[in-house]
Amino acid sequence: MDRIAELDRGELRTYGGGFTDWETAVRAEQEAVQRDVRTAEQQLRREKRERQQARERAQRKSGNAARTVKDAGLPKILIGKMKRTAQETAGRADDVHAARLDGARTRLAEAERALREDQAIVVELPGTAVPAGRTVFAGEGLQLRLGERALFTEGGVDLTIRGPERIALTGGNGVGKSSLLRLMTGDLTPDAGEVRRADGRVAHLSQRLDLLDPDRTVAEALADAAPAMPVAERMNLLARYLFRGSRAHLPVRALSGGERLRATLACVLHAEPAPQLLLLDEPTNNLDLVSVAQLVSALAAYRGAFVVVSHDDRFLADLDITRRLNLTSGRLDEDAVGHGAPPQGDRGSAQ
Repeated sequence: MDRIAELDRGELRTYGGGFTDWETAVRAEQEAVQRDVRTAEQQLRREKRERQQARERAQRKSGNAARTVKDAGLPKILIGKMKRTAQETAGRADDVHAARLDGARTRLAEAERALREDQAIVVELPGTAVPAGRTVFAGEGLQLRLGERALFTEGGVDLTIRGPERIALTGGNGVGKSSLLRLMTGDLTPDAGEVRRADGRVAHLSQRLDLLDPDRTVAEALADAAPAMPVAERMNLLARYLFRGSRAHLPVRALSGGERLRATLACVLHAEPAPQLLLLDEPTNNLDLVSVAQLVSALAAYRGAFVVVSHDDRFLADLDITRRLNLTSGRLDEDAVGHGAPPQGDRGSAQ
């Protein structure tokens, strides 16, 4: 790209270069803003301290003056005039410090307004952990028929998923990747072959993001998914998924694509029981790049096995994929960069 145009908080700004250049520029801006915030905070603390010290000095001076006047035996009218003068002087000094304090508060507020909201999703998902070597899914000789046409080669395909594997499933459009995911969830029954699943829950995140009731609010959707979770814990969790304050009570139908993704992730990953096999079908379709980064950060905390269908090479690289399977011409083969060379024979197999 030649330029990036960003719409943020009602302001449109342009940056030269592509997305990496934009990331670099924004990072530099925010580092400068954070320095401004720290400086403004220090100024505010200094002004508060100096105002308090000035008040304490005025009180001591007033006490000393009162004792001196008393000892001098001056007339009451003169004493009263001196008191008023001292109070007026102290008041003017306090007004000066108050103005400085207000100015420091204003500078801090202006610096903080330039800070971007933290867009990262940082969560812990210990309930999703799968022991290494545990088989979470095994399919042997799986076959589906669309009318008279067999989707896979003769003998079907084999697929075994063990432990917390991170699997990328690639292949051209229409070769059967989504159908294979639906065989894993049980939404489709194979016309031939055998399926075995572990006891843990299987969660399927489709590219349509249609798992949540559109008439429920985000908070209600999470309550439906995790009814045993205390209300305060649910609200804290939604804040970590960037639904803070009133945004947690928006109806699902009012959410943008990125917001709907975050809400769906919160409900899927923190559901009771937690999923130990997660299936994602083209999850980055129709998402902006910030939302893609949020998806990556959420999946970084996931400790179960997942299979993701995607054509986005950068997204797959960011996920630290451990296996790459390719579905082509009805065969399911292990990519050469995975665990060994593709198997031979008539039946596509990924063990």
